[in-house]
Amino acid sequence: MFDGKTVLITGGTGSFGQRFVGTLREKFKPKKIIVFSRDELKQYEMEQIHRGPEMRYFIGDVRDFPRLKQAMSGVDYVIHAAALKHVPSSEYNPMECIKTNIHGAENVISAAIECNVEKVVALSTDKAASPINLYGATKLVSDKLFVAANNITGAGQTRFSVVRYGNVIGSRGSVVPFFKQLMAQKSPFIPITDERMTRFWITLQEGVDFVIKSFGRMQGGEIFVPKLPSMKIVDLAEAMAPELPRKIVGIRPGEKLHEVMCPSDDSHLTLEFSDHYVIQPSITFNEQANYQENRLGEKGHDVPQGFEYSSGSNTWWLTPEPAVLNLKRADDASFSETKDASLSSSRFAPDSRYPSTLQS
Repeated sequence: MFDGKTVLITGGTGSFGQRFVGTLREKFKPKKIIVFSRDELKQYEMEQIHRGPEMRYFIGDVRDFPRLKQAMSGVDYVIHAAALKHVPSSEYNPMECIKTNIHGAENVISAAIECNVEKVVALSTDKAASPINLYGATKLVSDKLFVAANNITGAGQTRFSVVRYGNVIGSRGSVVPFFKQLMAQKSPFIPITDERMTRFWITLQEGVDFVIKSFGRMQGGEIFVPKLPSMKIVDLAEAMAPELPRKIVGIRPGEKLHEVMCPSDDSHLTLEFSDHYVIQPSITFNEQANYQENRLGEKGHDVPQGFEYSSGSNTWWLTPEPAVLNLKRADDASFSETKDASLSSSRFAPDSRYPSTLQS
């Protein structure tokens, strides 16, 4: 699907961008790969790993529409990964978060339409579902913008979809490297916000593979949500640092006990497939779209009314004992370029303390 295509990724020097570029180069033969980001040092460091006749590095910011439009000239596919993602920082700097996550999304959409890009996939987060913090709220607006963009393309070919998933193990800013840093600093304890807190977990390679598959599945307007395992944060701490005591420090501002990826209010729009869910657009002018059967021939069905996909009520759980090695491997793999770095979800063992009915 990507052979002979020109692909641009915003925020391309981040954890996802680096792994996505590595996967594209390994499995496909793209004509060009354009890394669009604002940090010249990260681009220089990335160029030491990913260099070749197909590679292009564009300094630019998604806030800058003329530069973004210039970079998208002749591009076939766009992956929008640029965002301000730190929850406390977004609360303290709300306008900066809005400028990047909302106005930046608007610029990506406008540039893609004007440049006649074929497909755009925007990365979202579980925090965009029923958000309680500014970061999640801006990503919800971004999701709405990308879904609605399919209705303003007119006679153009551009189609937009969204991929929403949970915490990426080992990504920059995630709890796994934070715990490892505390361990390296010989901290006397591991801070836990709340013993009940749960999160969805996905490895970096799984996230990349799901995005690539979503390009093949998409018809425009879908929000793709992978089926993921849940894990308690307290179990994660036990898996990583069983010798350290845990200290309850309280929930941070804007933090939830459990994350949601498919809200119950969207249950009438949600379809279940074998390994993922699809939230259909509430308004669409694409009468040819059949979201119950995607372009790969996979068929889905309606979920029950009131269905909610939450990390707290999930039926697929990770147990701390078998997960400890996988978590460490995933963390190390997030910053390496080895070909065997990916981890399959099926290698995570289900936790016998919780019911498990979903297929891995």
